[in-house]
Amino acid sequence: MFEKVKKNGTEQLGRTNRIVEGTSIVGDIVSKADFRLDGELIGNFTSQGKIVIGAKGAVKGEIICNNADIEGEFHGKIKVLETLNIKSTAQIHGEVAVGKLSIEPGADFTATCTMLAHSNPVIMLEDGKGAE
Repeated sequence: MFEKVKKNGTEQLGRTNRIVEGTSIVGDIVSKADFRLDGELIGNFTSQGKIVIGAKGAVKGEIICNNADIEGEFHGKIKVLETLNIKSTAQIHGEVAVGKLSIEPGADFTATCTMLAHSNPVIMLEDGKGAE
């Protein structure tokens, strides 16, 4: 009557967890699903999906995820394997490593930034020409 459904770990992608404004979490969060944070996180966040830090949201710690949109505050280290979108209301302080980066005018971006390589690196030759 009931079939047992095999779970492969991808069923959570596309779903969104939410921490609402007025909620403060001290600790680490690990999620396979997307995540929206309108409250405060003091700790680390790891996800196979996307994190959205809302305009009232704040994170102090380390984030590792595939994609991120930041409208609020972030202090710490963030590694986004694909695209990081920084909105005009965002305040970013710390270390950033991304595949792609988009920053709207008005954002406070006070961070060191490293672009993650997705293709063959270009090596500069002595004659000033690049080779892959």
